[in-house]
Amino acid sequence: MASIHSVTLEVADLAAAERFYAAFGPGAALQLRLRAADTPTTGFRGFALALTVARPADVDRLVDAAVEAGATALKPAAKSFWGYGGVVRAPDGTIWKVATSAKKDTGPATGRIDEAVLLLGTADVAESRRFYVGHGLTVARSFGKKYVEFAGPSGAVKLALYGRRALAKDLGVPVDGTGSHRLAISGDAGPLDDPDGFAWEAASPVPVH
Repeated sequence: MASIHSVTLEVADLAAAERFYAAFGPGAALQLRLRAADTPTTGFRGFALALTVARPADVDRLVDAAVEAGATALKPAAKSFWGYGGVVRAPDGTIWKVATSAKKDTGPATGRIDEAVLLLGTADVAESRRFYVGHGLTVARSFGKKYVEFAGPSGAVKLALYGRRALAKDLGVPVDGTGSHRLAISGDAGPLDDPDGFAWEAASPVPVH
């Protein structure tokens, strides 16, 4: 079963990004890497990183840490039909969604991240699903042409596909964007470029962050 080994964010200011992610703190859950790049990009880059946590207090802890470190709150942490969550944009432009299915706080923050998901906004969810299944990924959950989540080893970041317009709406940003995704995915399926231009690289050992 193909899976993601790590996620690399390409950032214009490597030192600043290192400081931000050291303060924000979710890197280990995604085997997060950073590397310098100045490839042109504007607007929505077509993806987000989603963190599922145990309690609203964990959402507040991560969102507050991100904002204090320089992130912009796109959706302040709040209750919703699905639970409790918030969305922030890091100084490097990466969008992070932090959420829990719990609506009521039952204690202090645990400091644990239960699941990390890389959400890719696609032009055609069904086409991208066929592409990834053809490259060895296994579908774990699917909601027709709206959302697909692939299986992964325990503790590894999962891959999910979302219609680009629906993902942008969920994150609270305009859908328009051009240029580089400034994202590289390291995993068993690589090297390859998917139908939406997301690049996979061959899996490599030991992440930097």
